[in-house]
Amino acid sequence: MGARLLLSVLVTMGLVAPVQGQIRAEPTTSRRATTLDALSVYSGFFHLQPVRVRGKLVTDQVGTALISGDTRLLLVGDASLGRADGAVEVVASFIDVGRLTPDDQRVNTYGLVALSQKVLQRDWPGPGDLLILAAQEVSPAEPFAAPSVRGIALDPARFDGQTVTVAGRFRGRNLFGDQPAAPGRSRYDFVIQLADASVWVTGRRPRGNGIDLDVDARVDTGRWVEVQGDVRSSKGQVWIEAIAVRATTAAIETTPTETQVAAPPAPPPHVIFSTPTAGEVDVATTARVRVQFSRDMVGDSFKGNVMVRYRPQEAIERGLPTSTDPVFAATYDAGRRVLELKFSGAFERFRTVEVELGEGIVATDKQPLAPYTLTFTLGG
Repeated sequence: MGARLLLSVLVTMGLVAPVQGQIRAEPTTSRRATTLDALSVYSGFFHLQPVRVRGKLVTDQVGTALISGDTRLLLVGDASLGRADGAVEVVASFIDVGRLTPDDQRVNTYGLVALSQKVLQRDWPGPGDLLILAAQEVSPAEPFAAPSVRGIALDPARFDGQTVTVAGRFRGRNLFGDQPAAPGRSRYDFVIQLADASVWVTGRRPRGNGIDLDVDARVDTGRWVEVQGDVRSSKGQVWIEAIAVRATTAAIETTPTETQVAAPPAPPPHVIFSTPTAGEVDVATTARVRVQFSRDMVGDSFKGNVMVRYRPQEAIERGLPTSTDPVFAATYDAGRRVLELKFSGAFERFRTVEVELGEGIVATDKQPLAPYTLTFTLGG
């Protein structure tokens, strides 16, 4: 697992359903069929998303655990009691505990402070340090009768190195965010999707044999393709090295039924830090503005919803000419949850600046940020 401890825990709360995750573009269910490796490697991508995973259930001196390859996740809670060792399929919600805030309802629901103390010997983990699956169902893993997109996505080790033929819906170069990262093996890599599962396809351009598809064009997505190739997986990614790609008819999309119950919502996002700080005076005229948030935010939601101006009444009171609002470029760093504003020139001296975050800015679960204004005063 590397030098950093990346111990994941599977939390099963009998009557508590999984939290709502980030819902991507249709047509697909919001739940994602994936692997334990993918959750560990791409914890930021899967955070708060409903997932379906497979592994082997074992019991030893540490407790009951779910194992797949080299990745091991502890399994606790009522749903694990009395379970026989063996292959299981788990329906759950994935949580990267370090990305939550202590006031999140899930902290108390799942006893996450005590869990962090037990596993990490500290009160609160950093992002990626403590990964949790809040499980809703644990059931025996039925063997796959034949290769399929779902089978490969859930259990790539079962098909690794085999030549398979599967059908799926063409999704372009990950145009709907089905996958957390790209294998980057060629300029024509693309994703195919079936029901709650998706995999990458490499090695063949989706052209010929009845198709001529552009991996960067959404208008081409939704077409059904059949892929023949060899299954590969590494470092949380799964793909098919294609031998042939051809058009096909729509496949039957079925996923196991599951019970849906309301889950405790996450708190709305809020600003936890800024530089300059609110009300700060004698700020350098060349300063940049940085605002940090309590939750993961949707980067695109900042567009058109961030305003910077000199306080209007100040010019009137001082008899100053009307000033042009500062020109800036905004970038959002998802890893640090920081919005940074870089200005095209220096601020006017001794003016009061207002940075307004307006309506329309949302967290990844679509909860809105309450309107917020940061005010500071410039020096000479």
